[in-house]
Amino acid sequence: MSEFDHALVLGKFYPPHRGHHHLIRTAAARSARVTVAVLASSVESIPVESRVAWLRAEHADTPGVVVLGDLDDHPMDFHSDTVWELHMGVARAVLARRAIMDGSPASAVVDAVFTSEAYGDEMAKRLGARHVSVDPDRVAFPVSGTAVRASVADHWDLLAPAVRAGLCARVVVVGAESTGTTTLSRALASALDAAWIPEYGREHTEHKLAAARAFSAVATLDSLVWTVGDFHDVARRQREMADAAAVSRPVLVCDNDSWAASVWGHRYLGHPVEVDARRPAVYVLTDHEGVPFEQDGWRDGEHLRAWMTGLFEQRLAARGVPWVKVTGSPEARLRRALAACAPVLADHFTFADPLG
Repeated sequence: MSEFDHALVLGKFYPPHRGHHHLIRTAAARSARVTVAVLASSVESIPVESRVAWLRAEHADTPGVVVLGDLDDHPMDFHSDTVWELHMGVARAVLARRAIMDGSPASAVVDAVFTSEAYGDEMAKRLGARHVSVDPDRVAFPVSGTAVRASVADHWDLLAPAVRAGLCARVVVVGAESTGTTTLSRALASALDAAWIPEYGREHTEHKLAAARAFSAVATLDSLVWTVGDFHDVARRQREMADAAAVSRPVLVCDNDSWAASVWGHRYLGHPVEVDARRPAVYVLTDHEGVPFEQDGWRDGEHLRAWMTGLFEQRLAARGVPWVKVTGSPEARLRRALAACAPVLADHFTFADPLG
């Protein structure tokens, strides 16, 4: 039998880190049910929906845990009873939502509040519950949300996989056939000390041709029939590869991404294909000008390179993500790409201060 029936874990989780997960698991080990209340303010850089999703992913297998998010834009003043009650009103509203989920009004009541903060005593008192202090001196996990926001890279190993994937800054290199996307993306990854993933479209084409030859030994690239499903598959696999690689380092460089599959769909089907795509930090478009077309047996679009470059420019302009077009020698392209990435990456890892 559990020590507590219903425990509350409350915080900003801005962003969630290993100390937070330790707190939640400690509460779950001692309680039949745990409500994790993610209370964000509208001035903060990370949406509350992202924090809730990351916590749910990490604690999907933690028994009794339900993660709920809400906005709390009230000021912080631990000496004001009025301000205290404003915050408690939000906390009680979250607990009421848990009760509605459970189908029992009485289940909104908590008998324990688990925190690592000094305010835990007062909060528990106002809820008629017991305060359980967990690692207040940050001995088990010497980390805080403030420290993570100050340097994500220095605390990368103290973030859960879902948090890393969400915080990772993604740089995506796109371009027409034989315009050097692979060469530039590899060079960028090396210069930025970033993880790197290749384009998946080529591999998909190889598999598609092999499957076609199972039906007809004389099948060729030109005889392949492309469908919307092909580009959905490419987009999905490109997204999976990126999400898997994003957990390894704070910056990820991609040779194409799932969104690029929609542009290639336009090229082969005559119209864009709607796909589910993350928004990267920045796109880098490789120009076809000055790059000889190299036929490696898999390419068929030399006559379309100028059109494809223009199509990427048109679609990138509508994408609403920073982007830069690079041209010239490989060295000049790398310099231009790095110059474009520097301010974007700096901004990506700059977080607004929470309400004080």
